[in-house]
Amino acid sequence: MSPSAPPSAVRLSRLPKAVLPTSSSPSTRFPNLSMSTSSFPRPPPLAATATAAGSGASPSRLAADPGHRDDVLLAARGAMVNCLGETNLHLAVPGLRLAAKGKVRDVYESGEHLVLVTTDRQSAFDRVLASIPFKGQVLNETSLWWFNRTRHITPNAVVSSPDKNVTIAKRCSVFPVEFVVRGYVTGSTDTSLWTVYSKGVRNYCGNVLPDGMVKNEKLSANILTPTTKAVDHDVPVTPEEIINSGLMSKEDFDEVRSKALSLFAYGQEVALENGLILVDTKYEFGKTADGTIMLIDEVHTPDSSRYWIADSYEDRFNSTLEPENVDKEFLRLWFKNNCNPYEDAVLPEAPEDLVCELAWRYIFLFETITHTKLEIPETQEPIHQRISRNVAEALRNL
Repeated sequence: MSPSAPPSAVRLSRLPKAVLPTSSSPSTRFPNLSMSTSSFPRPPPLAATATAAGSGASPSRLAADPGHRDDVLLAARGAMVNCLGETNLHLAVPGLRLAAKGKVRDVYESGEHLVLVTTDRQSAFDRVLASIPFKGQVLNETSLWWFNRTRHITPNAVVSSPDKNVTIAKRCSVFPVEFVVRGYVTGSTDTSLWTVYSKGVRNYCGNVLPDGMVKNEKLSANILTPTTKAVDHDVPVTPEEIINSGLMSKEDFDEVRSKALSLFAYGQEVALENGLILVDTKYEFGKTADGTIMLIDEVHTPDSSRYWIADSYEDRFNSTLEPENVDKEFLRLWFKNNCNPYEDAVLPEAPEDLVCELAWRYIFLFETITHTKLEIPETQEPIHQRISRNVAEALRNL
């Protein structure tokens, strides 16, 4: 469902509107985060790829601002040659050691801190499919926003963000379990709820599921479906298996389960306030030397989560149409329709139009949730060079 997290990672948070302090925006807590709008020359209009279902239905929210969408698509096309596919900060920043390379994030160690670099790599089906312009920046800044607003639910490991693609985090011991929370029966990967349900499974990760459900149907209550890592893929596991195998103590598991369900319920509330449905997501947690359990890796990003457009969901569901998604699901479906992404040694190249559309959807999600415009870099400076400079300066000042 999402990239594997290395030795320790992080994401951000949000408080209820009534108690949101005016100083809690990411740009205030993390002064290196700039979220002002950037302007680009307008291209010829591009048709929206998603429209609301039904005759006379309102235009899709994804196409509600065609001028801005066209600007982003044009910028994405221009940035395809400057995506961040690989990093080698340990060769550019003194004292930095490469700890792990995940599907999307590269993790470096520096004393008691980790430097988490979010690349533009796009993963699904336990492999990298493409590079998406601005993706790393969107994921990093989306996570920072959520980390900063969920501190009322759980502490997190964020220390600072010296670059658009980078978070510096506290080191902690990571629980070898991903806490996947689901609100709907959906998905296309081998471990997704709809895939296993359609094969007849009615008890999944300790959750009893009723007969007669259909794809994209809302569950009666949110459920937790944990996974643990095998060599190269996620493996569903029950709470009992987690505890009995020693992956986590019962006390730690119960605390993390409670945090994960609370985070998801809060994320659904915030998403719905902004016209979106948070369908499912995954969380990762770690434990510090003093025993504090902390949220790590990423929070409610379009990589770790599924989002749907809320106002078209019911009509599309009743018409047996796929929901309008604001995540990577449509790219997953393209690969499933054009190859066997689990078994084919070589995959077809993702079409440029789809790559740019995914860049737009990620930015759309960020801007819809945070009510700020993503600052698209206007410089052609290589991203790796910029990151190396900013990380080196940040580490000197720690």
